[in-house]
Amino acid sequence: MYRIIRQLIFASCLLSLFNCFAQSPHIHVDQFGYTPLAEKFAVLTDPVIGQNSNLSYTPGSTIEVRDSETDAVVASFSPDVWDDGNVDTYWSGDRGWWVNFSTVTDPGTYYIYDPSNDQSSAVFEIGNQIYDDVLEVATKMFYYNRCNDEKAAPYAGDDWTDGMNFLNPLQDSECRYIHEPNNGSLEKDLRGGWFDAGDNNKYVTFTYTTVHDLLWAYQENEEVFTDNFNIPESGNGIPDLLDEIKWELDWLRRMTNPDGSVHIKMGNQNYAENVNYPPSANTDQRFYGPTCTSASVTVASLFAHAYTVYKDIDGLESFADDLLLEAEAAWDYVMPYFEGDSLEYFCDLEEIVSGDADFNNYTDYLERLLGASVYLFEATGSAEYDDFFQDFYLQSIVFGSTQNIPGEESTYYDEQWDVNYNSDRDAFLLYGTLPGHNPDVAQDLYDSFDAMQSNNWEGYYGISELDLFRAHLPNYFLTWGSNQNQGKMGNMNLNIPRYGLDGGSPEDYYQKAAGHIHYVHGVNPLGKVYLSNMYDYGADKCVDEIYHFWFADGSDWDNVQDDPYGPAPGYLSGGPNHTYSGGRTPPTGEPFLKAYDDFNDVPSKSWEITEPAIYYQAAYIRLLANVMSRGKEEGSTANIEVSEIDIEIYPDPVDDYFVLKGDLGLYDIDVLNAAGQVILEINTSSNEEIIDVSNLSSGLHFVRLVSSNPAYPALSVQKIIKQ
Repeated sequence: MYRIIRQLIFASCLLSLFNCFAQSPHIHVDQFGYTPLAEKFAVLTDPVIGQNSNLSYTPGSTIEVRDSETDAVVASFSPDVWDDGNVDTYWSGDRGWWVNFSTVTDPGTYYIYDPSNDQSSAVFEIGNQIYDDVLEVATKMFYYNRCNDEKAAPYAGDDWTDGMNFLNPLQDSECRYIHEPNNGSLEKDLRGGWFDAGDNNKYVTFTYTTVHDLLWAYQENEEVFTDNFNIPESGNGIPDLLDEIKWELDWLRRMTNPDGSVHIKMGNQNYAENVNYPPSANTDQRFYGPTCTSASVTVASLFAHAYTVYKDIDGLESFADDLLLEAEAAWDYVMPYFEGDSLEYFCDLEEIVSGDADFNNYTDYLERLLGASVYLFEATGSAEYDDFFQDFYLQSIVFGSTQNIPGEESTYYDEQWDVNYNSDRDAFLLYGTLPGHNPDVAQDLYDSFDAMQSNNWEGYYGISELDLFRAHLPNYFLTWGSNQNQGKMGNMNLNIPRYGLDGGSPEDYYQKAAGHIHYVHGVNPLGKVYLSNMYDYGADKCVDEIYHFWFADGSDWDNVQDDPYGPAPGYLSGGPNHTYSGGRTPPTGEPFLKAYDDFNDVPSKSWEITEPAIYYQAAYIRLLANVMSRGKEEGSTANIEVSEIDIEIYPDPVDDYFVLKGDLGLYDIDVLNAAGQVILEINTSSNEEIIDVSNLSSGLHFVRLVSSNPAYPALSVQKIIKQ
């Protein structure tokens, strides 16, 4: 729909019926758009430091929102000066202004216009389906990154079709051990999976956050992942995201041995091999590496989590059962190493290049073992896994523990819930929702998380006015792969209202999460959508080059503007990286948020800036799905504010019953589980009601009260713990 509207606008421009414009480098909006009731801010900038400092700008006193089809002015606003007009010398090098146009809610296509300077933003849309195409295209990245699968029409775009890849002799289906390349008896069929990033290798441990984030994306927002994303499995009755994850899980299963040991990675033995484009042009031999306890921990965690999703999918029940058996075998394989203090830290000596796939220290192992124990406890209910979690959770860095890190001086702080261990933090918060969990342990975890977000060290949580672009990240997250951290920080913020730790005020965290999406979609100092080649989906300025073996420098897929094809759409670029070591300017010498440029050559180490990766993509997709779903649900609570309501709920924790006391007839009352799903509706007009919850699972739940009188809107959400 958006593409059709955009084409009509351009056609109208050619007929000179409307104001035709180029996107201003000074007016930054989400180039795809906003849901009707979302908070909407345009960011206006005057660049002072960095690659665009040759430009200057001071906005006029009136900024307009215009209908892009009729050019009519639909609203006018005065820009608000950010930070008293000071230059942000640290992050962006800009001074700036905010324009809050949240009152514009009617569906349509618009742009922001400064009549005093004749400056226009990109065209954007307001509507409930604005991100649907973006989600589909971003998810399609995994299809394009499939190893050992042809890219054929109609699934691949005409410019990105390719034949079968890496199934030539001694490649993935006849893969040999790197230390015994001439031993045919050790050949293994290791077909499937995704290329990890811009290279064509496949790493088991690097799938850890990828698969967890994608599984959570589905669990949190099942309704947005349909069976029509136009991949080969579309129409089979299974959501396409789960088909895509299964492609990776099937490969991980091939990397897993019957005893629970798992090979850590597979791919090329040197940098000169298998670097041709497109992928089908590569014929050099491929190899698999040794087994490693880190790979087994990864499989135990991912397979247990995946079991909880796939067991409920018609036709995949036996697949799920196999995953669980293999997860438990991998756990059993690791335990003697853990108990004997002999975990393996140096399995990957990079004979297969590149990327060190080892877990580097005891902390990496323990955090992931704790996460795996929760997913296994959820899957099996077995006390073995719950006992492990209870025995070791206080040694997590969540509680400031730094012991037993071989050869390392600790740099961890108390109450450490930062995004580097997001997948394990998801498991920690999940623990308190599981039947049979220890309520005291769950409360310890929730208290720790609550303390971290209440302290809000360096502005992790909620909207921070430190950032002109409303997506604040501390500078140490603006390094290699910074765009992944945009997704991770947004997802961590959403866990605060999800687990009832928002003090009844969730909007600040929703806005922070949405801010990270808007940043990726163009609300950043360069005004760039950080997804590749999205011009057909509403972007006016986006990534034109990425570091990827297929879309290599000098190929037909090199640059969107200069070459026949450019890269396939929807790849999330790595992002600004102030630790870039390649010497090219820019990114060298730029403020943190401008340490970026579109390039993909090898001598300049472009992989430190523009390389995509499956884990970057997964964090973004999970966050986008959350923001999409919230936008689609906003209409149900329009104009309702979180309120103090005079209703008592006791006791807490709850055994078999809890009591509601107050003027209950004024409210629609529901009980929700930790995922926000309604599991019990309460209809009563009395002043006191005893609610039987004896058949509910143990863990965190919420009681939601919404005023039934539209003239006096009110909303209250209170958490309860079912023992």
